Amino acid sequence: MELDSAAGQNRPKSRGRIVMLVDNGVRNDSRVQKSARSAAEAGWEVILFGIAPTSEMETWNIGRAEVRLVPKPGHLARRRQDRKGLRYRSPLAYRTTQVAEYRQQQVKAWRADLKFRADAAKADGPGRPSASGSPARLIVPKATAKAMSKWVSMRARTTRRARKRRADFDAPLDKFFTTVWQKTMGERAWRRLLPYLYDYELAFAKHIDELQPDLIHAHDFRMLGVGARAAVRARAAGRPVKLVWDAHEFVPGLHSQHERWLPGHVAWEKEHAVFADAAITVSPTLAELLVKTHGLKESPYVVLNAPVMSPDPQEAADADPTPNLRELCGVDEDTPLLAYCGGINPVRGVETMIEGLQLMPDVHVALVSTPPGKPFPATAKIVQLVEELGVGDRVHVLPFVPHWQVPEFLSTADAAVSPLHHLPNHELALSNKFFEYSQAKLPLVVSDIRTMAEMVEKTGQGEVFKAQDVEDYVRAVKAVLANPQRYRAAYDDPGLLEKWTWEAQAVVLDEIYSRLLPGTEAPATPQAGS
Repeated sequence: MELDSAAGQNRPKSRGRIVMLVDNGVRNDSRVQKSARSAAEAGWEVILFGIAPTSEMETWNIGRAEVRLVPKPGHLARRRQDRKGLRYRSPLAYRTTQVAEYRQQQVKAWRADLKFRADAAKADGPGRPSASGSPARLIVPKATAKAMSKWVSMRARTTRRARKRRADFDAPLDKFFTTVWQKTMGERAWRRLLPYLYDYELAFAKHIDELQPDLIHAHDFRMLGVGARAAVRARAAGRPVKLVWDAHEFVPGLHSQHERWLPGHVAWEKEHAVFADAAITVSPTLAELLVKTHGLKESPYVVLNAPVMSPDPQEAADADPTPNLRELCGVDEDTPLLAYCGGINPVRGVETMIEGLQLMPDVHVALVSTPPGKPFPATAKIVQLVEELGVGDRVHVLPFVPHWQVPEFLSTADAAVSPLHHLPNHELALSNKFFEYSQAKLPLVVSDIRTMAEMVEKTGQGEVFKAQDVEDYVRAVKAVLANPQRYRAAYDDPGLLEKWTWEAQAVVLDEIYSRLLPGTEAPATPQAGS
């Protein structure tokens, strides 16, 4: 489908033009991919904008949806100390760490050259007298270089300490100004706290405006602001663009990278949320919280992170057949096998699973956790823990499979585990993996994070254990392995698994678009795979 980006002319026949926005490279964001694909299959013209990893724009298609990755220069992301230098806070520091590194290398080169000259004077063989130096002639240069080396090293250490203090914005003066801007500017404080957010708007604005969309679907908090500003520009020009805000996470519950990161993003989201015509989120619990936080007039729609059960035929044809989990692990049908699928980091609780193996000598664990390219940084620590505990023969680290293959791939395990730690956003969501485990009809062993634990207890599909409690985790695993059919029976509840599919969630998404754009009619026949 060809798109005309000039003033909306020669547009292909569709129910309307939807521009989706996301602040990543799209390829590893299954929710965004599924949203774009299903909307396009339902007859909407979809252009999905993400961020290019290089300075060149990239384009490709997800089904009938077009993806455009836009370069995003980070000119406003430079820290204040990078722009104004560190010396006004630390007089002995160099202006920047780059200057410190240059001066250290310069002194090293000087001392290395003096050593070469001294060695040349002593060495036998061919050479040039001018390159050498007698010991007497080199006494003063060597002493000067040694003193300079100590001086430069001291200033470099001071520079690194100053930068570290400034990087977190936790110095008293930094905290003072953070408070002043929050008190005096309120929702507008992000302009001083996180000016880099302007970089997103400046990168995407012209591309959105050229397409003249009927609806903008902004994924998550950074793109909420970009989408809101584009919608305001369009409305001011007389074009009634609709804005859908898709809240993937609860911003106040995110990990803050420095003292200004969280208040800046909270202010950004707060200022722009009021421009959304509708909000979507990932669980009823988060929907309730967003209403309270932003004073929304109506509760956000819930579009679950459920798996695709009918992938695009072309995409499926290009993929390898679904591998056999037990064959990859080298275990037979009688060996107890626990599955974990997802990334590895300290708050995902994989350590609990590994430590639990000491108390379950017959159990094996499959960690489907190796993405294309580099492994997750925390994977090395898990491997080290496995070696320390001597359970390497029972832990199998496996590569990811395409998202639509996950349920079938995991289905031969005896149970699936979600050992998340207590964090605000963990408490609020039902993850992709929860639904993928469920579609595999596996008994679940989940930590007592609020929303997931409540669902498991409600359906009876698994056991709940106290997060980070190895003994309670082992209790839950043993209970599930002792009577797996008791927990699998929960999936026989009529309609349960049918609701937990992306195909069912796509219907909700389409209804939201149709409600916001009256007069748009669904295609008479399904277009999926046509």
